[in-house]
Parts: sequence; C-alpha cells; structure tokens
Amino acid sequence: MPLPFVTADREDAVLAAQSVTLAEANRDLWRRPYRPGPWRVGGGALLLLLASYVLFSALIITLAGGWPSGAICAGCGVLLIALAVRMLRAGVWVSSSGLRRVGLLRTATLRWSEVVSVRTVQRPVRWLGLPRTVQGQALVLVPAGQGVSERTLLTSRNADFLSRPRAFDRAADVIESWAAESG
Repeated sequence: MPLPFVTADREDAVLAAQSVTLAEANRDLWRRPYRPGPWRVGGGALLLLLASYVLFSALIITLAGGWPSGAICAGCGVLLIALAVRMLRAGVWVSSSGLRRVGLLRTATLRWSEVVSVRTVQRPVRWLGLPRTVQGQALVLVPAGQGVSERTLLTSRNADFLSRPRAFDRAADVIESWAAESG
C-alpha cells in the first residue's frame, strides 16, 4: 500500500498544488496550498490515540455486560475520531470558484467576487489559538460589503505555521496571488 504522506512524494504534491494558477484550476477541486503543520498533526494523533483507548474500554465494558455504558463510551470514541478528522481538515482551502475557511466547528465559503483584498499584516496574533497573543504575521481577508470587518485567515503562530515561517510566507503568497488573479 503506497503511503505518499510519509515519503518525499508528498512534498512534490504540495509544491504542485502551490504552483497551480487560477486559470488552470479545476472549478470543483478544493486545495489547501500548504501542508498541515506538526502541531496540528500531533494534536490529531493524540486525539486518535485517546479514541483508541476509549473504544477499547467500550469493548471491555460491553463484554462485561454493561451495554448502555459501553454504547455511551463507544459514542465518545466516535466523537473523538470525528474531532480529530475535523481538526486535521481545518485551514484555508482555495479553488477557482472561491476561498473556504474550515474551522473546528464551522466552515465559511466566499466566492472570489465577494473578496475585496487579501493581504499580510504585522500585528499581535493568538499563539496556537489560545488567548495569549504574541507579535506575528496574519493573512487577512477583506470581504465585500459595508460594515463587514476583515477576517483573519492564517497566522504565523497557528498550529500549521508555528516555527515554520517560510511555509507561512509561501502559503500567504499563494493565497494572495489567487485572490489577485480573481479580482
């Protein structure tokens, strides 16, 4: 079974996705122009490890005769797996039709015609999504419409780019170029 995410082929796929221009892009294909960072992958791995323990305990509880308790425990394990998958899919995705920001609990999609500008700014940003702020860079989106404030898409201190400043610069440049091509 080939595992391209473990080999150098994964880097080639990411670079290929970054080099696609808006005109060449498939309208229905959403791409993340960067790979998930080690903090996001590590958090997902820990959640999956916890889910395996919870599912194993659900099996033991069910075999011991506690069907309702085993079902509740199995439901918690499935919830942990869903949370891990959602956490790994979180980020900014682009296609020729627009820009999609996938969060832990919700997803927002904007067509390129609804985007006024995308730019990188220097300002205090949240460290790993926690309340503590540190100085960093943020990729902000200014949507069309009155009274709508700018939205932060990516920061240099989030789970994808912490200790990877060059990856943040590449991802920001790719997303900015897609926005500039569309406008």
